[in-house]
Amino acid sequence: MKNCPPQFKADAVALYESRPEATIRSVAADLGINPETLRNWVRAAGVSRPRGRRTQEPSQPPTPLEAENAALRKKVRELEEEREILRKAAKYFSGETRW
Repeated sequence: MKNCPPQFKADAVALYESRPEATIRSVAADLGINPETLRNWVRAAGVSRPRGRRTQEPSQPPTPLEAENAALRKKVRELEEEREILRKAAKYFSGETRW
């Protein structure tokens, strides 16, 4: 990718930041970009990944069903972000290849 729109870059960095378990390499592969490109965008944005979020402990541990629901909601959010980024990239490049 030579010139990516600023919104695509911002979305890619946000996706990396929102997935603490993912590496730059895995996010770049998901988006179809070079890992060094994403690394440069992350550095330019000054992103520091959250090391661990501290929240108040719930008074009771979540039930297995609640834990599964939370995990599924998180996965849905990630997939929706990825889909939106890919949709924007496809739209950008489809306009670029027309004669």
